Amino acid sequence: MNRFDSAVFLENIEWFDETGEELVHRLPDNGSGEIKWGAQLTVRESQAAVLFYQGKACDAFGPGRHTLKTHNLPILTKILSLPWGGDSPLRAEVYMVNLKYFTNLKWGTRNPVAFRDKELGLVRLRAHGVFNIQIVQPVLFINSIVGTMGKFSTEDIANYLKRVIVSRFNDYLGEYLDTLFNLPGKFDEFSIGLQKRLVGDFGHFGLHLSHLYITSITPPEEVQKAIDDKSRMSILDDMDKLVKMKAAMAMEKAAESQGEAGAGIGMGMGMMMPAMFAASSARQESEAVVPKNKIACPDCQNMIPDDARFCPLCGHQQLVLGQCVNCGKNLSPNAKFCSKCGHPSSEKPQVKICSFCQEENVPGASFCNQCGQKLG
Repeated sequence: MNRFDSAVFLENIEWFDETGEELVHRLPDNGSGEIKWGAQLTVRESQAAVLFYQGKACDAFGPGRHTLKTHNLPILTKILSLPWGGDSPLRAEVYMVNLKYFTNLKWGTRNPVAFRDKELGLVRLRAHGVFNIQIVQPVLFINSIVGTMGKFSTEDIANYLKRVIVSRFNDYLGEYLDTLFNLPGKFDEFSIGLQKRLVGDFGHFGLHLSHLYITSITPPEEVQKAIDDKSRMSILDDMDKLVKMKAAMAMEKAAESQGEAGAGIGMGMGMMMPAMFAASSARQESEAVVPKNKIACPDCQNMIPDDARFCPLCGHQQLVLGQCVNCGKNLSPNAKFCSKCGHPSSEKPQVKICSFCQEENVPGASFCNQCGQKLG
């Protein structure tokens, strides 16, 4: 709510957010006006105000009552503005900025994102959560996002922020999660790590991401069934011992049976035992000779275990923390230049196009949201 008196008298300017969702509100509501010299501006504790005069942000105001100083003088301005039809060219407007925390903003995957699981292969995941934001740099936010809009709410920026969160979430999973079987118990860890990764994306527009939570990561139904089966198997330390125990229990029960039927069952189980033990031993031997999966080092092509973090031959880092935007080489933490091509690591990356499916990804993405392929 705001109040502007007549064109002759001084204005009392204030604003109340009745919806609870407005980030920024411009006064006067109908556009740029003739705010007079001496107009009174009242700013609440949860607000900040920015005065734009003749198209430029000339001052910012914190809580309290402030006297605005423009070149628009009552009565005199009306006389001097006759060549413009009585409309003064000395335009002025005040943008009121809501500094409170905007909580419980929901984010989620509109379409499932692709994740390459070490054990399950390509899996499409859905993820959801909530996040809280606050405007910490009002002038930067107005100039970079709001522009000349009269009102700007969380709904106006939510879609963009959700897309950025989903993209960074996909990158984070690709770098720090090898299989969904290791996901339980890591939601808090992933939430904190993802929030730290998004600080720069939000700060670029004068926003502070105060909290971010991952409430669910949901694989397809068939993958959920595989995870349940894996959990049941983990309860049993040794399947071979289980088989032997079940067979022994069956023989004992058969021996206790009376009559020829019981003897026949016991004899049949006795004949089956050697074959069962032999099959179990053969299975153990075949599992023992299965070699560990190996991959080629992307730098020197030396074959190394797929869970190695560094190549033992050239020392190349296998866990991707950052990549050169020019040649794609993995960068060490806080590197200012690429060790391979010398390209500055701080140079602003461009939007990445997946060479496999041609899907557009946000700058800095390492994995394609559409097909899960690693971006060059």
